[in-house]
Amino acid sequence: MKKIVCAALAAALLLPASAFFGCEKKEARSRYEIDAVYRDGVLSAEMGFTFVNHTGETLSCLKFNLFGNAYREDSVYAPVSPSVRAEAYYAGESGGEMTVEAVGPCAAWEVCGADENILRVDLEEPVGAGGTVSLSLRYELKLANVEHRTGVGRHAVNLGNFYPVLCVWEEGGFYECEYYSDGDPFYSACADYAVTLRADASYTAAASGRILSAEADGRDTVYEMELENARDFAIVLGSGFSVAMGEACGAQVMYYYYDDEAPEKMLAALTDSLTYFSETFGKYPYPTYSAVQTGFAVGGMEYPALVMIGDRFEGAEARYIAVHETAHQWWYAAVGSNQLEHAWMDEGLAEYSAALYYREHPGDASFAQRVSAAENAYKALYSVHAQIFGKADTSMDKKLGEFLSEYQYVVLSYDKGVLLFDAVREAVGEKKFFAGLRRYYKDYAGKIASPSSLAESFARAGAKAGGIIASFTDGTAVI
Repeated sequence: MKKIVCAALAAALLLPASAFFGCEKKEARSRYEIDAVYRDGVLSAEMGFTFVNHTGETLSCLKFNLFGNAYREDSVYAPVSPSVRAEAYYAGESGGEMTVEAVGPCAAWEVCGADENILRVDLEEPVGAGGTVSLSLRYELKLANVEHRTGVGRHAVNLGNFYPVLCVWEEGGFYECEYYSDGDPFYSACADYAVTLRADASYTAAASGRILSAEADGRDTVYEMELENARDFAIVLGSGFSVAMGEACGAQVMYYYYDDEAPEKMLAALTDSLTYFSETFGKYPYPTYSAVQTGFAVGGMEYPALVMIGDRFEGAEARYIAVHETAHQWWYAAVGSNQLEHAWMDEGLAEYSAALYYREHPGDASFAQRVSAAENAYKALYSVHAQIFGKADTSMDKKLGEFLSEYQYVVLSYDKGVLLFDAVREAVGEKKFFAGLRRYYKDYAGKIASPSSLAESFARAGAKAGGIIASFTDGTAVI
C-alpha cells in the first residue's frame, strides 16, 4: 500500500488562531467545554455548558438531545437502516447508551423524550433574553460495536454526536430530535467548543477544528482541541492512520487513511473541491478540514471541518463521497437547516453542488451523468409508486420517519433535490443562480435557514425562484 506520511503533521496541526475564518462576525455564543477519557469502548466525560439566550424569551429550562442513547438495544428508533444493519454490526448485534450521571447547578433534571433521547434541565433561576447560564454535566457514553456515526469499528472509533447537544429553540419551544435511521436526524445551532480528550497512545485523533496540542502522558495521549461557530464537534480515533496533507483556501487539509492505494487522488479531490466551493459560494469557514477513512456503512457523514468516508468504498466512488461531504461544509455546517423536516435543503443542494464541481473537474463523474441519474431515479420512483398506490406522492417536505422507505427518502431528498436546483439554474440563468447561492451563504452562514429563506436569498439576487422551489417541494412540479 502506497503511503503519504507528513513528518511535520504535529507542527501543521498547531495553526495560529488567526487562521480561523468564522461563519459570521464574532458574537456571544453558547459554549461547550468537554473533558473526556476514552477507554475500551467507553467515553467518560464532564461537560461545562454556557448558554447564551438568543431566543428573545425568558426560559426556565433547557433541553439537550442525547443522540448516543439511540444505540440502546431496546431503542424505539433504531439508528441503523435495515438495509445496512448486517454490515454495520460487523460482529453481531451490539448495544450502547448515554448515561447522564449528574447535572448542576439546577432545580431538577430528567431523561425523557420519545425514546429517552432528551435531557431536560430545570434551571435554578429563569434566564432572560440576552442572559447567560452555566451548567456542569457528567455523563458516560458506552459505544456499540457498530460501524456507524457513533461506535467502535474494526479499524477506528467514531465519536460523532458524542455529547449532549442543546436542542434548537423554534416556534416557542425546544425542537426534540428523534433518531431516525433514514437521513441525518440532527438539528443544532452554532456554538464554540473546547475539547480535551485522553486516549491510549496507540490511537491517532482526527477532529473537527484545530488540535492545539497532542501531549504524551504515560500510556496516553492528551489532545486539546477547539472550534468556533460550529453546529457539531466530532472525533475519529484510529490505529495505523497515515496522513496525506495539503492546503486550500488558507485551510490545512488532512486525509487520514489506512487502506488507500492512491491517497494523493483523494487529497486532490478534497483540496480541489474545497477550492471550487469556496470560489463559487463563499470562503470556507474553518482553519482546518479533515477527511477520515473509517468504518461507516452508509457512504459518508459530514460534521463541521471533519467528514467520515466509509472504508467499504474506494477509487472514484470514495472520491465522489468526499466531494459530496465537502459540499456539506457550506450546506449544513455553515448554512444550517432543520434536517428532520427539510432534508432536501442540505442533501439536495450538496448533491447538486457536487455535480457542479464535476462540471468543472470532469473525470470521476460528470455533471450530465449526475443530473441524468437523478432524473432516472426520480422517474423510476414516480412510476413504481403510481402503479402501486394509484398516485405518487413526491412532496419533499416530509419529516424523517414519514417517508415510505429509505428509497423514497433518497430519491426525494437527493435526486429530486438535484432536479430542483437544476430547474432553478435553467430558469434564472447561470449568473443569477450563482449570485443567489452566494447570497444564501452570506445571509445564513452561522444561522438556520428555512425553505422561504432560500427563496428570499435568490430574490435578493434578482432571481425569482420561489415558485419553482414551492412546486418541487409540494409535489406539483411536472418533471
